[in-house]
Amino acid sequence: MSVALRVIPCLDVDGGRVVKGVNFRNLRDAGDPVTLAARYDELGADEVTFLDVSASAAGRATMVEVVERSADLVFVPLTVGGGIRRVEDVDRLLRAGADKVGVNTAAIGDPALIERIADRFGSQVLVLSVDARRCRDGVTTRSGYQVTTHGGRRGVDLDALAWAQLGEELGAGEILLNSMDADGTTAGFDLEMLRDFRKKLNVPLIASGGAGTPAHFVEAAATGADAVLAASVFHFGTLSIRQVKDVLANAGYEVR
Repeated sequence: MSVALRVIPCLDVDGGRVVKGVNFRNLRDAGDPVTLAARYDELGADEVTFLDVSASAAGRATMVEVVERSADLVFVPLTVGGGIRRVEDVDRLLRAGADKVGVNTAAIGDPALIERIADRFGSQVLVLSVDARRCRDGVTTRSGYQVTTHGGRRGVDLDALAWAQLGEELGAGEILLNSMDADGTTAGFDLEMLRDFRKKLNVPLIASGGAGTPAHFVEAAATGADAVLAASVFHFGTLSIRQVKDVLANAGYEVR
């Protein structure tokens, strides 16, 4: 039995509000996260992802409140990422109503965090978020991609593909691959990057960064994405969840 391709809206949350920009810069307000999450649930989203882009201690407290409020209104899985540094952070978010958590920067500094979370809660709750870009600033890696942190603002001398493979080995149940070169541009998913990662990974792969038209989602699916994630095109009404699902279904992909 084939698995339906998931369509996931991503809500970047800063100070209790959804924001969106290009390459994580020039952020503009996109609304209340709980209201938007409930709306996407009604409109057929398969999951909703919250990302705490401030990730301060205050931000984490705000995010727990957002999750608690959303859990009463949203009946599709909720994934929460940003600022998760300890197993206790995961426990708090799951108790608040999250179904999955995403880890990124903290895991780069402490890869064993992935293993500790997976051992305690299971791989099915753990998404490794990889903010990747083509190497620059004198960095070279075997794959040609490097990891970035802090919303893509800081490059790390770490091979992004090798890092995703290690994350899978340590227990990550999914990889969220966000192309920082394409993020917010609406010029299309980074198909070359997606293809390179798909060849080496066995866990589900979520494509993120660059969606602008319904055809872009079909291209990502054809390149091997198990799920497609977008933000601004949904938040600002450029596309609807239903439009994307209809185009995917017409292209022969199973959707819910």
